[in-house]
Amino acid sequence: MTNRLLPLLRTAMYALRGGFLVRPLLISIGLGLLGAGLSSLEESVPALSAWIPTVLFPSRADPQVAQIILSTIAESIMTVVSIVFAILLMTLTLASMQFSPRILLSFVKDRVTQWTLGIFLGTFVYCMAALPAARSLPHPFAPIATVTCAMLLAVACVAWLIFFIHHISQAISVNHIVDRIARETEGVIDDIMPNSRRYAYEPEGVPFDSNKREGLVDSVVSGYIRYVDTERLLYLAKAFKLRVRLLRRIGHFVPAGVALFGASPEERIDPERARELRSAFEIGPTRTMQQDIEFGVIQIVDIGLKAISSAINDPSTAITCVDQLGRILIRFVSRDAPVSLLCDPPHVVRVIVPWIGTEKLLDTAFEQIRHYSASDIAVSLRILRALDDIASTCGEPRIVESLVARGRRILAGCAERLRPEQIENLRQRLGALEHRMHPVDSGQRHGASI
Repeated sequence: MTNRLLPLLRTAMYALRGGFLVRPLLISIGLGLLGAGLSSLEESVPALSAWIPTVLFPSRADPQVAQIILSTIAESIMTVVSIVFAILLMTLTLASMQFSPRILLSFVKDRVTQWTLGIFLGTFVYCMAALPAARSLPHPFAPIATVTCAMLLAVACVAWLIFFIHHISQAISVNHIVDRIARETEGVIDDIMPNSRRYAYEPEGVPFDSNKREGLVDSVVSGYIRYVDTERLLYLAKAFKLRVRLLRRIGHFVPAGVALFGASPEERIDPERARELRSAFEIGPTRTMQQDIEFGVIQIVDIGLKAISSAINDPSTAITCVDQLGRILIRFVSRDAPVSLLCDPPHVVRVIVPWIGTEKLLDTAFEQIRHYSASDIAVSLRILRALDDIASTCGEPRIVESLVARGRRILAGCAERLRPEQIENLRQRLGALEHRMHPVDSGQRHGASI
C-alpha cells in the first residue's frame, strides 16, 4: 500500500509546484484562518487591543468603523484581483501567440504569480472572516488588532502589486523565458544524471537473457509518458521474478491498447501484476519536465523556429535560443548517462529503461534550426559556435566527431544561399571546430599511455 501511495504523493508534490490552484488556495485558507483566529483571540483577550497605537485606530469603541474598514478593504482587493487576472491572462495569451503554446507551463509554475493570487485572495478571505467579529449587538465589539492587521495586509498588497507588474514586464521578455526553461531543463538533468562523466566511452551494459518469451502489457490510457518510478518498477520486477522492458521512453506518446512494456517470462504475468506494474508509470495529456529533458529542448527550439520564420524574422531571438541550447547540451554531455539496465541482485537484469541519447538530443536541439536558418549567416555562425563550445567541454571523441559532422552539414546547407565572404566566415568557424578533434585524440592517447 505504501509503495502505491509514493507515486501519487510525488505527483501531488509536482502539481503543488505548478498551477494556480494549490498554492493560492493554501495561502487563502491560511490568511482566512488567521483572520478568524485573531478576531476570536482578541475578543477573549481584550489586552491585545491596548498594543495598537491610537493614531492607527482612534475610534476604539465604534464597531461600525471596523466594519467599514474591513468591507472597504475586501471590496478593493477583489477589484485588484480582477486586474491581476486580466494582466495574467493577457500575458499568457501574448506568450502563447508570440513564442510557443508549450511555454505556458513555465508561466503557470511561476511562484511569484502564485503568491500574488494567494496574497490578494487571502487578504479578501481574511477580511470576510474577521468581519462578523465587528458587531454592535448584543455587546459592541471592535476588533482593533484584527482591523490593524487587515490595514497592514492592504498596504502589503499595494506593494506586492507594484512588484508583480515589474515581474510580469520581465517575465514576458524572451531572454527571461528561454533562460527559465534552460534552468529548469538543467535541473532535470541534475536529477536524473547526477554523476559527472567518468568515462571517455559509453560502458557496455550487463548482458541479459533474451531467449525467454516476452509478454506485452498494453497501456489502458492514451497520453504521454511523464514519469517512470524506476525504483518501484525494480521492486515489483524482483518481487514477481520478471524482467521488464520499456518499449517507449519518457516523453513518447502511447495510445490506449498499444504495448507500454514487455515482461518475461510471459507465464508469470497476470492482470493483477500488470496493474501493479502500470502503477509505476504516470501518463497524461501533456508532456512535463519531471524526467523529460527533451521537452525543455523542444520548447526552446519552438521559440527559435518561430523567430526565424518569414512572418517574424527575428534572428536575435533565434541566436538567444541557440546559446541556451548549447548551455543545456554542455550540461548533458558532461554527465554520465542514466542507467538503462537496472539489476537486483547484481548482474540480474530486472528493468530495461530507454533514455534519450546524446545524438538524439543534438538532433532535437539543432537540426531543425540548422535547416531553416541556412540563409541566415548570423544564426548559422552561432550554431557553429555552440557546437564548438560543446566540443571544448567534451572529452569523448565520438561526440566531437559528431559535432564536426554537424558543422560540415551547416556549411554545405549554406553554400548555395550565402555570399562567398559569408561562406568564408563559416569555414573559419568550422575550422576552429575541426581543430577540436586532434587535441581530443591526442589527449586520449596520452591518457591510455598512462
